[in-house]
Amino acid sequence: MRIEHLRQRLRALGANPRHEQRVLRLWSQALPQDAGRREIAHFLPARLVAALPALADELAALARVQSVHPGQDGSARLLVALADGQTVESVLLPRDGLCVSTQVGCAVGCVFCMTGKSGLVRQVGSAEIVAQVALARGRRRVKRVVFMGMGEPAHNLDNVLEAIDLLGTVGNIGHKNLVFSTVGDPRVFEALPRGRVKPALALSLHTTRAELREQLLPRAPRMSPQELVAAGEAYARTTGYPIQYQWTLLAGINDGDGDIEDVARLLHGKYAILNMIPYNTVDDLPYQRPSAERASAIARRLHQRGVLTKLRQSAGQDVEGGCGQLRARAERPARRVIPVHPG
Repeated sequence: MRIEHLRQRLRALGANPRHEQRVLRLWSQALPQDAGRREIAHFLPARLVAALPALADELAALARVQSVHPGQDGSARLLVALADGQTVESVLLPRDGLCVSTQVGCAVGCVFCMTGKSGLVRQVGSAEIVAQVALARGRRRVKRVVFMGMGEPAHNLDNVLEAIDLLGTVGNIGHKNLVFSTVGDPRVFEALPRGRVKPALALSLHTTRAELREQLLPRAPRMSPQELVAAGEAYARTTGYPIQYQWTLLAGINDGDGDIEDVARLLHGKYAILNMIPYNTVDDLPYQRPSAERASAIARRLHQRGVLTKLRQSAGQDVEGGCGQLRARAERPARRVIPVHPG
C-alpha cells in the first residue's frame, strides 16, 4: 500500500486535508485514532468515524512482529511480517533510533550482505515503511529513522520519498534524523534536493578503488568513488548536514595501509563523517572482520589525518542479526528465537 492510496481512501470517506493529516499523524506516531479530549464524532465526518476501526486494523496488519531478537547493546532486531506474508527486518537501535527496510530482498547483490543473496522479491510500499515505524513506536520511543535495512532505497525511490515526507511532517521526525542510505544513484542526487523534507544522506563507499567497488557492489550504478563523493559534497552543502560515508571493514580486502591513505586523501576537507563498521560475520559468506585492535588503529590514523571517523559496531551482533540473516533463518530455522504471541 502507498500513502497516496491511503489519502485517496480517506478523501472518499469525506475527509478534508485537516482530517486526513490527523489520521496519518496518529497512525505514524502509534497513537489511537480516538486520541484527544474531544469525541471524534464532533469533528470528523460520520462515514470516516464509522470506517476508522476497520482502517486501524488494516494499518496494523501492514507490519506485525513475527519474532524479536534482543541484543546485549540495548538494540532489538525484529523480523516483521507484512500483510502478504513476506518478511523484512527492522532494528530498534540504542538512543531512540530505528532502522527500517525498503525492499523484500535487494537487487544490488553486495557480496558481503546476506540480503543480496536472495535477490529482489518485491518493493515495500510507502505505507509499509511507515508501518514499520508505527510498529516500533508501539514498543519504544523513536526519534531517528535510518533507511539502512533490507533493500536499496534508490531502487524504490518513490515509495521511500513518500514515507520520508510523511515522517518528516506529521510523523514528527526531524529532517536530519531521517537518514537515506544508498550505494549511490544519480536519481537520488536529483530527487532529494527537490523534496520539502530533505533527509540526511549516508553513502556506501567501502573503498576508493573503482574496480574493487564494482566487485563488492556488482549491480550498483557505475559511479566511481570520486564521483560519489563529489555528488555527496554538493548535497551536504545544500542541506547543511554532513554526509555519512559507510565503510564496512573487510579483513584483508579494504583495511590495508594503502586503503586508509587513499580514503584520507579522498575525504580531506569534505563536509563528512566516515563510519567505519567492522564486518558482521555471516556463516555462509567467506568474509571476516578485522581485529578490534586493527579497527581502532584505523580510526585513530584517520583522525590524525583530519577525517572525522566514527568506529561503529553493527547493532545486535550477539544475535547474528546482520541484514538478511533473520529472514534467511526464518526460511530455514536454525536457532531459537523469542516468539511473539497475540496480546
